[in-house]
Amino acid sequence: MEFEDRSLVCRECGAPFIFTAQEQEFFQSRRLEHEPTRCPECRASRKGGRRPAKESAEIACAACGLVTEVPFKPSGGKPVYCRDCYPLRS
Repeated sequence: MEFEDRSLVCRECGAPFIFTAQEQEFFQSRRLEHEPTRCPECRASRKGGRRPAKESAEIACAACGLVTEVPFKPSGGKPVYCRDCYPLRS
């Protein structure tokens, strides 16, 4: 089956966008039955908004004093260690 580029209108922002022949082939190969209803920019912004930003904090390692970033916000009271010192303490 031959595919041709098709012009569609984004349901979110109303901008026209091209649903390329290559994208149509991809959709068919994945057995996706519905064509996209949002432009690539709106699809990307929706994808990016799904994941909440990861919390992180800079701390001084309780063992060696090295300033490092950890993937959480320390609640206080307990020592926090850098990546090198943590395996030695647990």
